[in-house]
Amino acid sequence: QCAERIPEAEAVLDLLEKCPEHQSKGGFPVIVFEGLDATGKTTVTQAVKDTLNGILLRSPPASISQWRTVFDDEPTPIKRAFYAAGNYILASEIAKASTQAPVIIDRYWHSTAAYTIATETSGKVQDLPPVQDEVYQWPEDLLKPDLVLLLTVDPEERVRRLQHRGLEKTKEETELEANSLFRQRVEESYRRMVNPACQEVDASPSKEEVLKTVLQLIKKHCAF
Repeated sequence: QCAERIPEAEAVLDLLEKCPEHQSKGGFPVIVFEGLDATGKTTVTQAVKDTLNGILLRSPPASISQWRTVFDDEPTPIKRAFYAAGNYILASEIAKASTQAPVIIDRYWHSTAAYTIATETSGKVQDLPPVQDEVYQWPEDLLKPDLVLLLTVDPEERVRRLQHRGLEKTKEETELEANSLFRQRVEESYRRMVNPACQEVDASPSKEEVLKTVLQLIKKHCAF
Protein backbone atom coordinates (compact mmCIF):
# COMPACT_ATOMS: atom_id res chain seq x y z
CA GLN A 1 0.00 0.00 0.00
CA CYS A 2 2.82 2.42 0.77
CA ALA A 3 4.72 1.63 -2.46
CA GLU A 4 2.90 4.40 -4.35
CA ARG A 5 4.16 6.95 -1.82
CA ILE A 6 7.60 5.45 -1.20
CA PRO A 7 9.33 4.33 -4.42
CA GLU A 8 11.97 2.49 -2.36
CA ALA A 9 9.24 0.22 -0.92
CA GLU A 10 8.53 -1.08 -4.41
CA ALA A 11 12.22 -1.88 -4.90
CA VAL A 12 12.31 -3.77 -1.57
CA LEU A 13 9.20 -5.76 -2.52
CA ASP A 14 10.71 -6.61 -5.92
CA LEU A 15 13.82 -8.02 -4.24
CA LEU A 16 11.66 -9.93 -1.78
CA GLU A 17 9.61 -11.49 -4.59
CA LYS A 18 12.78 -12.78 -6.23
CA CYS A 19 13.77 -14.71 -3.09
CA PRO A 20 12.99 -18.45 -3.17
CA GLU A 21 10.21 -19.33 -0.74
CA HIS A 22 12.13 -21.97 1.20
CA GLN A 23 15.74 -21.13 1.88
CA SER A 24 18.01 -23.98 2.87
CA LYS A 25 21.43 -23.65 4.39
CA GLY A 26 24.62 -24.88 2.74
CA GLY A 27 27.18 -27.09 4.44
CA PHE A 28 29.02 -24.32 6.30
CA PRO A 29 27.96 -22.94 9.69
CA VAL A 30 25.94 -19.74 10.00
CA ILE A 31 26.77 -17.63 13.07
CA VAL A 32 24.82 -14.51 14.08
CA PHE A 33 26.04 -11.75 16.39
CA GLU A 34 23.42 -9.69 18.20
CA GLY A 35 23.58 -6.89 20.76
CA LEU A 36 22.99 -3.20 21.29
CA ASP A 37 25.16 -0.63 19.49
CA ALA A 38 28.71 -0.33 20.89
CA THR A 39 28.84 -3.85 22.30
CA GLY A 40 31.65 -4.66 19.85
CA LYS A 41 29.72 -6.44 17.08
CA THR A 42 31.62 -4.78 14.23
CA THR A 43 35.04 -5.61 15.71
CA VAL A 44 34.15 -9.18 16.70
CA THR A 45 32.36 -10.09 13.46
CA GLN A 46 35.33 -8.86 11.41
CA ALA A 47 37.79 -10.79 13.60
CA VAL A 48 35.73 -14.00 13.40
CA LYS A 49 35.36 -13.62 9.63
CA ASP A 50 39.15 -13.29 9.28
CA THR A 51 39.88 -16.19 11.63
CA LEU A 52 37.43 -18.58 9.94
CA ASN A 53 37.98 -17.30 6.37
CA GLY A 54 34.27 -16.63 6.38
CA ILE A 55 31.80 -14.39 4.58
CA LEU A 56 30.46 -11.40 6.53
CA LEU A 57 26.86 -10.30 5.96
CA ARG A 58 24.74 -7.65 7.69
CA SER A 59 21.08 -6.92 8.34
CA PRO A 60 19.62 -5.03 6.59
CA PRO A 61 21.56 -6.49 3.65
CA ALA A 62 23.71 -4.34 1.36
CA SER A 63 21.08 -4.53 -1.42
CA ILE A 64 18.62 -2.41 0.62
CA SER A 65 20.69 -0.78 3.40
CA GLN A 66 21.01 2.48 1.43
CA TRP A 67 17.28 3.03 2.03
CA ARG A 68 17.48 2.54 5.78
CA THR A 69 17.26 6.28 6.54
CA VAL A 70 14.15 6.57 4.35
CA PHE A 71 12.30 3.87 6.31
CA ASP A 72 13.59 4.97 9.72
CA ASP A 73 11.58 8.17 9.25
CA GLU A 74 8.39 6.30 8.39
CA PRO A 75 5.63 5.25 10.84
CA THR A 76 6.64 2.25 12.97
CA PRO A 77 4.68 -0.47 11.07
CA ILE A 78 6.33 0.52 7.75
CA LYS A 79 9.75 0.76 9.37
CA ARG A 80 9.39 -2.68 10.96
CA ALA A 81 8.15 -4.18 7.67
CA PHE A 82 11.34 -2.90 6.00
CA TYR A 83 13.55 -4.64 8.59
CA ALA A 84 11.49 -7.83 8.49
CA ALA A 85 11.68 -7.93 4.68
CA GLY A 86 15.42 -7.33 4.99
CA ASN A 87 15.80 -10.54 6.99
CA TYR A 88 14.15 -12.61 4.25
CA ILE A 89 16.27 -10.96 1.53
CA LEU A 90 19.33 -11.63 3.71
CA ALA A 91 18.27 -15.29 4.08
CA SER A 92 18.69 -15.85 0.34
CA GLU A 93 22.20 -14.39 0.57
CA ILE A 94 22.98 -16.64 3.57
CA ALA A 95 21.72 -19.71 1.70
CA LYS A 96 24.10 -19.00 -1.18
CA ALA A 97 27.10 -17.94 0.95
CA SER A 98 26.87 -20.95 3.28
CA THR A 99 27.61 -23.28 0.36
CA GLN A 100 31.02 -21.56 0.03
CA ALA A 101 32.32 -20.69 3.52
CA PRO A 102 31.29 -20.07 7.15
CA VAL A 103 28.83 -17.16 7.30
CA ILE A 104 29.14 -14.47 9.98
CA ILE A 105 26.14 -12.15 10.35
CA ASP A 106 25.96 -8.77 12.07
CA ARG A 107 22.31 -8.81 13.29
CA TYR A 108 19.42 -10.87 11.94
CA TRP A 109 15.86 -11.69 12.99
CA HIS A 110 16.45 -11.40 16.76
CA SER A 111 17.28 -7.68 16.41
CA THR A 112 14.11 -6.97 14.47
CA ALA A 113 12.02 -8.89 17.01
CA ALA A 114 13.71 -7.53 20.16
CA TYR A 115 13.40 -3.88 19.11
CA THR A 116 9.81 -4.39 17.96
CA ILE A 117 8.78 -6.05 21.24
CA ALA A 118 10.55 -3.37 23.30
CA THR A 119 8.92 -0.56 21.27
CA GLU A 120 5.43 -2.06 21.41
CA THR A 121 5.65 -2.58 25.19
CA SER A 122 5.84 0.27 27.65
CA GLY A 123 7.03 0.15 31.24
CA LYS A 124 9.37 -2.29 32.90
CA VAL A 125 10.79 -5.68 31.95
CA GLN A 126 7.93 -7.39 33.80
CA ASP A 127 5.50 -5.71 31.37
CA LEU A 128 6.95 -7.63 28.41
CA PRO A 129 4.92 -10.53 26.93
CA PRO A 130 5.35 -13.66 29.10
CA VAL A 131 8.41 -15.87 28.52
CA GLN A 132 6.50 -18.57 26.58
CA ASP A 133 4.79 -16.08 24.24
CA GLU A 134 5.02 -16.85 20.53
CA VAL A 135 6.58 -13.42 19.81
CA TYR A 136 9.90 -14.89 20.98
CA GLN A 137 9.76 -17.77 18.47
CA TRP A 138 11.88 -17.84 15.32
CA PRO A 139 9.66 -17.61 12.17
CA GLU A 140 9.10 -21.06 10.65
CA ASP A 141 9.74 -19.88 7.09
CA LEU A 142 13.03 -18.05 7.78
CA LEU A 143 16.43 -19.70 7.35
CA LYS A 144 17.83 -20.53 10.79
CA PRO A 145 21.41 -19.91 11.92
CA ASP A 146 23.46 -22.55 13.73
CA LEU A 147 24.43 -20.22 16.56
CA VAL A 148 23.33 -16.81 17.86
CA LEU A 149 25.73 -14.94 20.14
CA LEU A 150 24.44 -11.98 22.15
CA LEU A 151 27.21 -9.53 23.05
CA THR A 152 26.55 -7.55 26.23
CA VAL A 153 28.46 -4.88 28.14
CA ASP A 154 27.34 -2.93 31.20
CA PRO A 155 25.46 0.31 30.39
CA GLU A 156 28.23 2.69 31.54
CA GLU A 157 30.87 0.94 29.43
CA ARG A 158 28.56 0.94 26.39
CA VAL A 159 27.94 4.70 26.66
CA ARG A 160 31.68 5.31 27.10
CA ARG A 161 32.39 3.34 23.91
CA LEU A 162 29.70 5.25 22.02
CA GLN A 163 31.17 8.59 23.03
CA HIS A 164 34.63 7.36 22.11
CA ARG A 165 33.39 6.37 18.64
CA GLY A 166 31.97 9.84 18.08
CA LEU A 167 29.58 8.62 15.38
CA GLU A 168 26.20 10.13 14.72
CA LYS A 169 23.60 8.39 16.83
CA THR A 170 20.73 6.45 15.30
CA LYS A 171 17.22 7.20 16.54
CA GLU A 172 17.18 3.90 18.39
CA GLU A 173 20.54 4.67 20.00
CA THR A 174 19.24 8.04 21.25
CA GLU A 175 16.21 6.21 22.67
CA LEU A 176 18.42 3.58 24.34
CA GLU A 177 20.51 6.28 25.99
CA ALA A 178 17.58 8.39 27.14
CA ASN A 179 15.46 5.53 28.31
CA SER A 180 17.08 2.84 30.42
CA LEU A 181 13.76 0.95 30.65
CA PHE A 182 13.68 0.65 26.85
CA ARG A 183 17.24 -0.67 26.88
CA GLN A 184 16.33 -3.24 29.54
CA ARG A 185 13.29 -4.34 27.52
CA VAL A 186 15.44 -4.79 24.38
CA GLU A 187 18.08 -6.86 26.21
CA GLU A 188 15.50 -8.99 28.03
CA SER A 189 13.65 -9.61 24.74
CA TYR A 190 16.93 -10.87 23.24
CA ARG A 191 17.35 -13.24 26.20
CA ARG A 192 13.83 -14.64 25.79
CA MET A 193 14.22 -15.57 22.12
CA VAL A 194 14.00 -19.29 21.45
CA ASN A 195 14.59 -21.76 18.67
CA PRO A 196 17.42 -20.65 18.41
CA ALA A 197 18.11 -18.96 21.73
CA CYS A 198 20.94 -16.45 22.19
CA GLN A 199 24.16 -17.53 23.89
CA GLU A 200 25.25 -14.55 25.96
CA VAL A 201 28.86 -13.33 25.77
CA ASP A 202 30.31 -10.68 28.08
CA ALA A 203 32.00 -8.29 25.64
CA SER A 204 33.58 -6.09 28.35
CA PRO A 205 37.08 -7.69 28.35
CA SER A 206 39.76 -7.01 25.72
CA LYS A 207 39.08 -7.74 22.04
CA GLU A 208 41.44 -10.73 22.23
CA GLU A 209 39.62 -12.21 25.25
CA VAL A 210 36.18 -11.75 23.67
CA LEU A 211 37.36 -13.31 20.40
CA LYS A 212 38.80 -16.29 22.31
CA THR A 213 35.48 -16.85 24.14
CA VAL A 214 33.50 -16.51 20.89
CA LEU A 215 35.72 -18.98 19.00
CA GLN A 216 35.36 -21.52 21.83
CA LEU A 217 31.57 -21.26 21.62
CA ILE A 218 31.65 -21.63 17.83
CA LYS A 219 33.85 -24.70 18.13
CA LYS A 220 31.51 -26.17 20.74
CA HIS A 221 28.24 -25.54 18.86
CA CYS A 222 29.17 -25.71 15.18
CA ALA A 223 30.61 -28.62 13.23
CA PHE A 224 33.68 -27.70 11.18
